[in-house]
Amino acid sequence: MHMTKRQQVCVLGAGSWGTALALVLARSGHRNVRLVASNDVQVAAINEAGENQRYLPGIPLPGNIEVSSDVQRAIQDIDVCVYALPCIAVDDYLPLLADGSYPVVAACKGLHPETLVRTDEMLAKYIDNSRIALLSGPSFAKEVAEGQPTAITMAAYNISLAEKAASYFDDTNFRIYLSDDVIGVAMGGALKNVIAIAAGMADGLGLGHNSVAAVVTRGLAEIARLTQACGGRTETLMGLSGLGDLVLTCTGSLSRNRQFGKAIAQGEDFTAAKESIGQVVEGVRTAQAVHQMATRMQIELPLMQSIHLVLAGELTIAEGLRQLMERPEKAE
Repeated sequence: MHMTKRQQVCVLGAGSWGTALALVLARSGHRNVRLVASNDVQVAAINEAGENQRYLPGIPLPGNIEVSSDVQRAIQDIDVCVYALPCIAVDDYLPLLADGSYPVVAACKGLHPETLVRTDEMLAKYIDNSRIALLSGPSFAKEVAEGQPTAITMAAYNISLAEKAASYFDDTNFRIYLSDDVIGVAMGGALKNVIAIAAGMADGLGLGHNSVAAVVTRGLAEIARLTQACGGRTETLMGLSGLGDLVLTCTGSLSRNRQFGKAIAQGEDFTAAKESIGQVVEGVRTAQAVHQMATRMQIELPLMQSIHLVLAGELTIAEGLRQLMERPEKAE
């Protein structure tokens, strides 16, 4: 996998995940990793500190990472572009990448709350499918940035593109498995965030490990139901981008969606909970999209729909819990 050494690579988004991926690329021996921050203030802060103090404090950035806020310049003559901004920002950045021939790796996870499109569909609006790859799996940014062993999935419609995209991440502690089930990987990555909010709520209510295990298990069943209806494969969800990511986000203390659910269950209001986390909580928007999809496709997704109704203020957590527990007995 050494064919891509010393190439120009670009990461859009200097949040925790974008910065962590820039570190992996830097360790993979590329001569120039361009990390695009949102504005000059962020660029100056990172350059001055030699690290991304806001999102990944204490982890120094090596000399081959160049931080800038000039997207147009950063994407000139590159071999690959990693999109590590929130899904909601694709319309602002993707048109700039439309003309290139390099692969675009989407490292965001979500469903659009209005259009109900998946990450791969958001990209396909501007970029040909032959250039789109998705990077998804159980990977907290902090641990990846620290160089802790991580296994993750790279998906593309053509497995050879997935292999090519994966080859840029040639860091022994960042093990990539390949998939051609783009829909399954996109859905697993998006939907686990909703279940993580539920797991956080269970934790915040002091319900114990049994409840979290129930949330994870029933959550996986709902994820599989909706993914299959959209054309994804169930076996994909048994892998890293499905079950792996679900277990991590539902049990790991670094999960933003889980922290958010926990704060809500402990009585914090939504705005305060989001502000205290200080980063995007994708599961909130995804829950809204799931609720609409379930209604439109006539699929029963009681757990995820309850989460949406709680977040929309139409149901209290106690009522949602009661409704879930009062559902008629049926075969698993």
